[in-house]
Amino acid sequence: MEKFGGSSRSRYNSSLLGGVYVQRSKSIPFWAWLSLVTNGVLIVTVSQLMFRGQNLAESSLASAAVTSASVEEQIPQPKSARRAVPDQPMTGQRHKWTYQQWVTQLGREAEAVAANRPSKLTVLAGDSLSMWFPPKLLPTDRMWLNQGISGETSVGLLKRLQLFDRTQPDVIFVMIGINDLLKGASDEGIVDNQRQIIRDLRWAHPKAQIVVQSILPHSGEQATWENRDRLLAIPNSRIREINRRLKEIANGENTFYLDLYPMFTDADGNLQTQLSTDGLHLNEQGYLVWRSALQLFSQIQLKN
Repeated sequence: MEKFGGSSRSRYNSSLLGGVYVQRSKSIPFWAWLSLVTNGVLIVTVSQLMFRGQNLAESSLASAAVTSASVEEQIPQPKSARRAVPDQPMTGQRHKWTYQQWVTQLGREAEAVAANRPSKLTVLAGDSLSMWFPPKLLPTDRMWLNQGISGETSVGLLKRLQLFDRTQPDVIFVMIGINDLLKGASDEGIVDNQRQIIRDLRWAHPKAQIVVQSILPHSGEQATWENRDRLLAIPNSRIREINRRLKEIANGENTFYLDLYPMFTDADGNLQTQLSTDGLHLNEQGYLVWRSALQLFSQIQLKN
């Protein structure tokens, strides 16, 4: 079981476990019911958009969001070191930077934001799915700081959360876990790490709204990803079970849960091929679905 013990950060101590967090009431709180309603509305709305074949790109591509790509303009560095975020992910694309180089870059971007904090700052934390979110497709009603790294695991994310401690975001969206599964981590290890991620974020950002997003499915036999065999070894039913436990953790820690999973699945419960480049990563249409979910969730639930 791959699990991070939390010994490297002083925030994990006896006082934390002794009562910093308010325990849930035995009665179901209003926000829990609201969460159920919101996710239902999200599924229905996104499904209708896809069913009607509505061209979301026409309205989405006309706007641009301020993300880490724009933050980098404030950071003097060689052109070769600038973080390039393509409009659409390329299947099998490789990064020349090492993991530590990416961590260093994200730290610099976070420091630039902390030095001149914008209003309505929102952090996108996770792996390549978050990292490749096209800046032009992110909702434009807020400022975005992308803290995704390709190949990231829950262990790695937990260790580097402190990179954006000083940014004081209003909202933090987290999606992590698929790479843990691909690397053989246990369900229990993934769930425990996610719980620690939530607690770490709540400790460092007590005023922020923290949103745990479900792990997305893969396309199964229709996947074309280069490591397809590793995907096929992970049944989507296992991902659904982990998501169920993530929802319980989010509710138990008084944070939000955004269930993206049903918005991306086909009749067999697999990732829809028309939303993916290779059965694992998303194409532009996939990111448009995600964008719609972020917009509706923010308008319906986070504002309430």
